[in-house]
Amino acid sequence: MRAIRQETHGSPDVLKEVELPRPVPGLSEILVAVRAAGVNPTDWGNRARPLTIDRLPLVLGWDVSGVVEAVGTGVTLFKPGDEIFGMLPYPDGVGSHAEYVTAPARSFTHKPAGIDHVQAGALPLASLTAYQALVDTADVQPGQRVLIHAAAGGVGHLAVQIAKSRGAYVIGTASAAKHDFLRSLGADEAIDYRTVDIAEALTGIDVVLDPISVDTEGRARSLAVLRPGGTLISILPVPVGPDELAMIAERGIRFESLLVEADHGGMQAIARLVETGALRAHVEATFPLSEAAKAHALGETRRTTGKIVLTVEGTEKGQAAA
Repeated sequence: MRAIRQETHGSPDVLKEVELPRPVPGLSEILVAVRAAGVNPTDWGNRARPLTIDRLPLVLGWDVSGVVEAVGTGVTLFKPGDEIFGMLPYPDGVGSHAEYVTAPARSFTHKPAGIDHVQAGALPLASLTAYQALVDTADVQPGQRVLIHAAAGGVGHLAVQIAKSRGAYVIGTASAAKHDFLRSLGADEAIDYRTVDIAEALTGIDVVLDPISVDTEGRARSLAVLRPGGTLISILPVPVGPDELAMIAERGIRFESLLVEADHGGMQAIARLVETGALRAHVEATFPLSEAAKAHALGETRRTTGKIVLTVEGTEKGQAAA
């Protein structure tokens, strides 16, 4: 099978197309013929350096949408021919940027019939991150004020929709050029982070989802707008010192650092949101598998809206959905 593999860390040029043996599903696993797979910041981050996974050679990719090719012993959820989507176990289950991949059956659920594989391949990691942050962790309730940073990005634009599905009042930060996009997703307010100090513009926020802050200064801006008893959720694996944690606790704020998990129940919830029209991925661009390096280079500009997706040539190349 064809796969995109790297032998070393570095620029997008380290990604090479290679031929590898087709994997065989083990106990409780399925073999998936990949039709589309999202490209996420964790992909280009781990390509450039050991971030959450430290092994070489490495085939990247956690998002999967495809067709069940074979099932291992003990699998009852799926049969060959089923169209499924899901996220490979993070981080060690990596490997979807290939024609075939194996993974635990319960990492997946059936693909909603109303979306194609490009749409489905864009959703798993980013939507699960948003869902696990806003629903499983923060338990967002109707009427709560939710602030989402980088709201036009991969996680952010899905988080806006998930928070709205919970009845929240949603505020998103993004450049001014993306404000109409945020409003089209249902955001109640859009703030230009380049020109507005959110600490002066906002107060009484119940939940902040922060996919971007890597230091104390960044988190301080979010902490300043939270009400006592509010929740700040980071999705970056960055250290937070004891002094900062003590200050957060003194203010009565709940701080959580979330690492997304493969989740059958979560994927079922995502599928239901898709089926009801409450959730849809915006796909900025698609690239054939062989052009993975171009996808990484585009993602690293940090100027994209929504998601980037790799497709297996001959399946759904170019079928980007807005």
